[in-house]
Amino acid sequence: MRFPALSPHPSRRSAVLATSMVATSQPLAAQAGLTMLAQGGNAVDAALATAIALTVVEPTGNGLGSDAFAILWDGAALHGLNASGRSPAAWTPERFGGAMPERGWETVTVPGAVGGWIALSERFGRLPFDDLFQPAIRYAREGFAVSPVIARLWGIGARTLGDQPGFAAHFMPDGRAPVAGERFAAPDTAATLAAIARSGGEAFYRGALAERIAAEAARHGAVLTADDMAANVPDWCGTIHAGFDGADLHEIPPNGQGIAALMALGMLSHTDIRDHGPDDPAALHLMWEATKLALRDAEAYVADPAAMAAVGAADLLDDAYLSARAALIDPARAQDFGAGAPTRGGTVYLAAADRDGVMVSFIQSNYAGFGSGVVVLGTGIHMQNRGCGFVLEPGHPNRVAGGKRPFHTIIPGFLMENGAPRMAFGVMGGPMQAQGHVQMILRTRLWGEDVQAAADAPRWRVTEGLGVACESAMPGATLDALAALGHRIVREPPDSAFGFGGAQLIHRLDSGVYAGGSDPRKDGCAVGF
Repeated sequence: MRFPALSPHPSRRSAVLATSMVATSQPLAAQAGLTMLAQGGNAVDAALATAIALTVVEPTGNGLGSDAFAILWDGAALHGLNASGRSPAAWTPERFGGAMPERGWETVTVPGAVGGWIALSERFGRLPFDDLFQPAIRYAREGFAVSPVIARLWGIGARTLGDQPGFAAHFMPDGRAPVAGERFAAPDTAATLAAIARSGGEAFYRGALAERIAAEAARHGAVLTADDMAANVPDWCGTIHAGFDGADLHEIPPNGQGIAALMALGMLSHTDIRDHGPDDPAALHLMWEATKLALRDAEAYVADPAAMAAVGAADLLDDAYLSARAALIDPARAQDFGAGAPTRGGTVYLAAADRDGVMVSFIQSNYAGFGSGVVVLGTGIHMQNRGCGFVLEPGHPNRVAGGKRPFHTIIPGFLMENGAPRMAFGVMGGPMQAQGHVQMILRTRLWGEDVQAAADAPRWRVTEGLGVACESAMPGATLDALAALGHRIVREPPDSAFGFGGAQLIHRLDSGVYAGGSDPRKDGCAVGF
């Protein structure tokens, strides 16, 4: 990566340069993290304060009922944390009939994010756990001004989720969603945050809050119990990685889709992509085809790792297998690929970094905007809908079962180079995430764009079959050339809900200074000192 780079893309922003930094999708949350750094905390404290604040100020993408994942460099080693929750023990395929639901209590799995906060703070934090909650509690108790992008998404959620238990009472106090610039307060959430902070998280998983969650589930016929809550344990899972031109992209192992980004990069390393520019039709064609191949395999094989007995992560990342998959790419035409046969061998994202070299890549999400739509009365806890990530197909490793982690879309990314940390980054947005990681790595690593230019660049998203959604800023001649290869292209505006995600990146320069980039598609920013 070079810095600075002359951006070829229209941009409102330059990269932010500082020795301590936070980058995320909502400016009040970014300031919460920066406050921890100013108070003597480290990047872990900053990341956690930011994540906790985001549950208040960006409820469209996450909440106290979220899951989370993190990759962090502690100054000497890289660590990976899987803080995704499991399904209720009583879930069976027969419970769901012909299809997994998308909203409501029957999509709710155990929230893992709070457990992730506890694990990160206990192992790597510097400040008292209670301190990390104070900005979020203040925003919830006193109210905060709703930002523009979030207001738009809030309105979309209100139109579809107003009939879900507790939603309207909490998120539509005047019978409607708040508009941009309007003040929104959530006193129930403030009280819940204070209880979590005082108890070190115990109240959430084994105390009064866990009992209220279980009671509300039972009242609506769901089977999430206090025992399910108490059984939650985050896992220090390490990372999996793939190399590309002297650097290694690290991702969290399955049950997340990060492996798809690694597979796509592995396939691209066996092509002539290095001979093309970042916006050449030939380069885009190769990226689209490799991404389709990787996603088809992820859909077929990725699940709770305990259920991946037939095909594991190592099998999917085997270089000989990826080379064989890359050989299927025809430079002259688009194809609708199926899964291969390897042999055995709505979300928020933030990055934080400090002057001591600690770097954190952190993501948490309720999955769809506002998750299940369910709010636990009197608590402000709105629950995720990760259960709809399961499938009902007999024999599939991701088939729904009790006490199991579903397939996850949210993934933090981390780039290492010669054993040293280089970039903490992520691209929130459902199925966009692994695809976004590929685009960020190639733009910064192969084509020399800096982090803000990479965030500004027009993005694409492969969909079903030969379909590809492209931002309207992509040149018409480029898209015409790709359509001639057989790609079925749909042009979408960059602000199309969650369509092209939101990137946040922090790049460590050779000088030790950080360069931060923040996606113009979101309300957020990179901040530092």
